[in-house]
Amino acid sequence: MDVVVLIGRIFFSALFLASAVGHLTQSKAMAQYAAAKRVPMAEMSVLGSGVLLVVGALSVLLGVWADLGCLLLLAFLVPTALIMHDFWAQTDPQAKQMEMVNFNKNISLAGACLMLFAFFAHNHDLGLTLTGPLFSLS
Repeated sequence: MDVVVLIGRIFFSALFLASAVGHLTQSKAMAQYAAAKRVPMAEMSVLGSGVLLVVGALSVLLGVWADLGCLLLLAFLVPTALIMHDFWAQTDPQAKQMEMVNFNKNISLAGACLMLFAFFAHNHDLGLTLTGPLFSLS
């Protein structure tokens, strides 16, 4: 069971780490897109969200307060879905579809973060983690 959870953590974290690399290495281009979506302090927001992604993903991956890492990723996913993927405001059908797909992806991942948070915070004997949970739901 421990190895299965570790493999799941690796797969889950890979998406966020790859996204973090984009946020931190292509921040100027991403900030232009964020500014077009009316994100305040777009460049700082892009860099801050990149750091949030790195910390959250590494927390889950390494099992260092993985429950907190899930909450950090959730704190990225929900606002990003609502602000950056506003499919309801799109008039072009292709843009609307693309934003809807990304909105649904982020909301689904947010749901996974909530489930993983509960899993980590409830089960204190996860194995193959560097620390136990920060929160306790038991």
